[in-house]
Amino acid sequence: MNMFEGWGLHTEEIMALLDMQGKARHFAQYRYNKPLPDSPDLMRRVEYLVRIDDALRTTYPTNPGMGKRWLRQRSHKFNTNSPLSMMIGDGEQGMIYVLSRLDCTFAWDQSGSTPSSRQLKTQH
Repeated sequence: MNMFEGWGLHTEEIMALLDMQGKARHFAQYRYNKPLPDSPDLMRRVEYLVRIDDALRTTYPTNPGMGKRWLRQRSHKFNTNSPLSMMIGDGEQGMIYVLSRLDCTFAWDQSGSTPSSRQLKTQH
């Protein structure tokens, strides 16, 4: 939850990013150390968001508040949307797109260019 607070997100935005249904007031329990539901889809989204947070810290090492601004800033890289609105609107695919723009190693892995992601034809 600290990551979301650092980004200055409202409860409704957090719930949308995590694809959690329900009322915003019921989400408060997760702010007070109740674990998130153990769902593979939810955990995958959390993993993408943590990687985005790490990439923002790497991209702006001397300005920790820049990530908060960057997430809300409209950009031509995101079809004049903000990264946050793309992640909320496009769900998991939006998170993958945003992460690939921030983290070149993630984009490289997604492209199938790593040895682990392609079949080696020399092995019989």
